[in-house]
Amino acid sequence: MKYASLDEFLRTAQNVLAKGPVAMIFVEDDVELDTTARHHLECGFTSVLMLMPDAFELPDDIAEKIQRITYDCSRQNAIPSAVNAVIDATEGVWLYYCYNAEFLFYPFIESRSIGEMLAFHGEQRRDAMLTYVIDLYADDLQQTPSAVSLDHAFLDKSGYYAQARTDAATGHPKERQLDFFGGLRWRYEEHVPKTSRKIDRISLFRAAKGLKLLPDHTFEDQEYNTYACPWHHNLTAAICSFRTAKALKRNPGSKFSINSFRWHNSTPFEWHSRQLMDLGLMEPGQWF
Repeated sequence: MKYASLDEFLRTAQNVLAKGPVAMIFVEDDVELDTTARHHLECGFTSVLMLMPDAFELPDDIAEKIQRITYDCSRQNAIPSAVNAVIDATEGVWLYYCYNAEFLFYPFIESRSIGEMLAFHGEQRRDAMLTYVIDLYADDLQQTPSAVSLDHAFLDKSGYYAQARTDAATGHPKERQLDFFGGLRWRYEEHVPKTSRKIDRISLFRAAKGLKLLPDHTFEDQEYNTYACPWHHNLTAAICSFRTAKALKRNPGSKFSINSFRWHNSTPFEWHSRQLMDLGLMEPGQWF
């Protein structure tokens, strides 16, 4: 289905949001639209919403399976505004959001659906899941100047770290919350605004009355921002993303100063959850 606006979708398609999990894909450009949609459909999301400009085209087989919503993702705070509008339209449903050329991976994705994973996570009294945004990049920028190559994708196998997240009101570290850094945003931080350097994102969460997503990818409800419950480790997931690589090669301030993203800690991306777990980039928790 195609909708002329987010308001029209929310007004006329309540049935789409009646059962989850629901994926929201925010389209910033025309890169890997079909592969992004196919990947998330294959994960088992009940519905996939693609919020995108009218100018971009989708293959017919994808257009038939997703909910296309005309939306300008370039406006300031466009993403939290849209996510919050969807939250307000439903309750108790698991939601997910990402951008085009980003691919969700979770433990054992090869054999288990997103619904199965979230059912287990919910049984552990968790209403949100921490996801790490792991930068992907093409191995040869001479052959692939856009920095996007599914067949020759690389990632950083190390160089990730965490810092305590401080409560501005008290000056003390927040309980079970950390700010995570690494990847291209860390290696090329001189080209990345300070507010955009973190790689943690609460991309999977259960809609609740009054819940609000903030522009920094955290929620007003502090428990939603925690990486685990107080008793044991919980599941985490990863979003493997070409978004930063694309931006660094498009930005005039960085485009000509980067000849290659590869360094001694680069390794081919295997498109498999086992690699991400082995590298410590996501956590299976108690789920086996």
